[in-house]
Order: sequence, then structure tokens, then C-alpha cells
Amino acid sequence: MSALLPLSTPPESEAQLLAQAQRLAGYSLGELGALAGLPVPRDLKRDKGWTGVLLELWLGASAGSKPEQDFAALGVELKTIPVDALGRPLETTFVCVAPLTGNSGVVWETSHVRHKLKRVLWVPVEGSREIPLAERRVGSPLLWSPNEEEEQQLRMDWEELMDLIVLGQVTRITARHGEVLQLRPKAANNKALTEAIGEHGQPILTLPRGFYLKKNFTRALLERHFCASAF
Repeated sequence: MSALLPLSTPPESEAQLLAQAQRLAGYSLGELGALAGLPVPRDLKRDKGWTGVLLELWLGASAGSKPEQDFAALGVELKTIPVDALGRPLETTFVCVAPLTGNSGVVWETSHVRHKLKRVLWVPVEGSREIPLAERRVGSPLLWSPNEEEEQQLRMDWEELMDLIVLGQVTRITARHGEVLQLRPKAANNKALTEAIGEHGQPILTLPRGFYLKKNFTRALLERHFCASAF
């Protein structure tokens, strides 16, 4: 493999971004971590976002923790996705935090979910637990935008979930709601509460929620674009 250097500045085009992502394919996380001077944790139990941070460094992502796409100038979001030996997603994919208040007049077209999923660079990474983290390899990347069918699926689920939030049913929403998009608690612990709307329109405190893509959606997406193995 040719010598690699992490990008210190954001890519100037989708082509440059994709080319850099393609250069990473086949490298292990340990190799990329060592080249970037980023220590590899023993596992991801306490460092769940480490893989994403590593690839952001290599690809020149600019957003950090800002509520915008990782490559804001290009309008592209980076999503790493752990997969098994057959290239199937091993977990759901976090999209963004769900707004639990102030949702009057919010529509799909201007929603944060749609904004985040408008253009995505998917980077599969080996995720099987029997493979030590440092030995897991990066797969071939994919630049993706939802097609008409995918957009409709996402929109229907988002509208259903947002209706429940607005109607004060947030505490009754489970991960089973939605065909391809789900709403789940997203908090460091059960003390990190946020304000929401209760059944009778009253303010309540509940765990923050996040929108996640279900595995059936990302599996179909990857299978459609990678007929062969991603590695």
C-alpha cells in the first residue's frame, strides 16, 4: 500500500473525499491509529465514537460536535458502520438527536434527519467482536443519497414518530416503532434528563432521544451497492 497522511484540511470536492476514503480501504484501525498518532483503545465500551474520530481525522472532517454535516462545505455526512464477515450491519446507525419540544410547524423537508441523510459517505469497518479492535479493517466507501423509495420510507417513519412526540406520547415510543427509522433513548446515564411534552400538554422530564436507522435499512442499502464483499 502507498504511504498515507491524514488530511489536515477539509476536502475540496466529493471526488477528493471519496478518493481519500478509498485509499483507507484495507488498512487496519491499528495501522491508521499509529500513523495518525491516535492511541487505539482496547475496546469500544468506553470509547464508542473512537472509530468515527479516527476516520474524521484521516478524511479532514470539519464539523466536530457542531450540528451540521461532517463535511459542511460539501454537504456530506460521514457514517462508519460496523459489519460482519458478510458485510451485514451489526448495529443501528445514529442519525441525530430528536427535538422533543418546539416542534410546531416542523416538516420533513426542513428536518434535521433529512439534512443529515441528504448525502452520506458510508465507510464499513469490520465489527465482529472476535477480531481485536486494532486488527479490524476498513472497507470500501460508498457515497449515497436516498433514492425516491428510501426517502419515502424515511419520511413516513419520521412523520409518525414526530406526531407521537408532539402529541405527548414520547414515553410510549419503543424501538419497534418505524419500519426503517426508530427513536431510542440516547444519554450517558439515566440522570441526564431533558424537557419534553407530556400526555396532557404539560412539561415533563425524560431521557434525550435519538433517531437511528434500523439494520434492515442499512443492510439493504449496502447490499444494493456492494454485490460482493466490501473488503
